[in-house]
Amino acid sequence: MSGSRIFWFLASLAVAAGFIVLWQYVADARLISPAFLPGPNRAWAALVDGMIHRDLTDQLISTVMRMIYGWLLASTLGIAVGALIGISPTARAYLLPTLEMIRPLPASAIIPVSIAFFGLSERMVLAVIAFGALWPMLLATVHGFAAVEPRLYEVARALGLSRWDVIRKIALPSAMPDILAGMRIGLTIALILAVVGEMLTSTEGLGQWVLFAGRSFRASDLFAGVILLGAVGYVSATLLGAAERYLLRWRISH
Repeated sequence: MSGSRIFWFLASLAVAAGFIVLWQYVADARLISPAFLPGPNRAWAALVDGMIHRDLTDQLISTVMRMIYGWLLASTLGIAVGALIGISPTARAYLLPTLEMIRPLPASAIIPVSIAFFGLSERMVLAVIAFGALWPMLLATVHGFAAVEPRLYEVARALGLSRWDVIRKIALPSAMPDILAGMRIGLTIALILAVVGEMLTSTEGLGQWVLFAGRSFRASDLFAGVILLGAVGYVSATLLGAAERYLLRWRISH
């Protein structure tokens, strides 16, 4: 790790520590009622107690698995369909306007439709997660494939490469930065929608934990759940960032 990276890492830790100190001060001074804002010490105690003596660990696992399943489903569909559209100018001309029209539709708007099809069930939550996380990956894949240098396609045709070989050897490596950027955004959306779905369906997960804690005025439990959600988002983004650096190491080397 270079000196500048160490400096910025330590600076980020200092900012986080300062935020925790400020949070503790506000809680101790009772500037906000303890019923709504516990101190970080109480939130941490509730987090440890929930992980050891209650079912907070199971709730965490449920949310993470739901997020991953929905994200993987969206990734598979988004990359496959995006590759087929991106590699074909004709498909882009016919389908992109429709996709751009559907893309701004918020995932929350299709929740009633999903409930009508699947009921308040696990499949409904996964459908909403997949729909919301699909669009960043789909459109990023289309853009990545469409941005491939046209002369590379001409060379591929001259060499007699099949469409699959063109995708695997030329288009996919070129589009990989865009695809990975879309996957990172999709993962964040998947976590958000997993929590929303758990709140709506009362399905086991951190969303249900946070909702019930808020309704019961258990502020410490509520903040424990929020802390875990932040940790899930940070760890998942860090792991995906490491995978992105590994997969794109050829760009650094060149």
